[in-house]
Amino acid sequence: MKRNPPKMAVMRFVWPLCALFAGPLLILFYNRYAGPDAGEAPFAAKVAKGTLHCGAGCSLADLLCENAAHYLPGVLALFGLGTIFSTEIFAQWTMDYVFALLIGIVFQYFAIAPMRDLSVSEGIKAAIKADVLSLTSWQVGMYGFMGLAHFVLFPAVFGGTVDAGSPVFWAAMQIAMLAGFATAYFPNWWLIRSGLKEEM
Repeated sequence: MKRNPPKMAVMRFVWPLCALFAGPLLILFYNRYAGPDAGEAPFAAKVAKGTLHCGAGCSLADLLCENAAHYLPGVLALFGLGTIFSTEIFAQWTMDYVFALLIGIVFQYFAIAPMRDLSVSEGIKAAIKADVLSLTSWQVGMYGFMGLAHFVLFPAVFGGTVDAGSPVFWAAMQIAMLAGFATAYFPNWWLIRSGLKEEM
């Protein structure tokens, strides 16, 4: 990527962040549809790139938030633990969502504002319109799988909960991110077709 940087600068962050959960699948996709030797991508691949753009924000937020919750569990009180929620996972998800949305809006801003030559306020509004549905639909798939893992799979296989201090948690999170991609793909199709989100 250093020799052939993406046209959209923010994608320099998107590809490595998404490689954390998609690994070889992402490398194959990048080489075929986004790399220096790739031709014009079909619309379905452009939608996938737009969806991955959302996934990068989710990846970064999850890395920061899940580790913060593990090493500084008191931070969860700021997101409802002990007041709104009695279970840690719901406070973690709230923190994840807030940070993912903020990061996602920043990523969208740097994708949309330069391409449309928008002012800061117009760019932020456009980024919010582009990211809220995309990110929320991603989190539905991600939380759906992690809920299944937390409440069913981990207790059945390991006899209890598993947190960010375990490699098992991060392996499950990789699958959860792929589930998030699946639930966010068609909302991103609509967002791009409607002009609310830029083609990547």
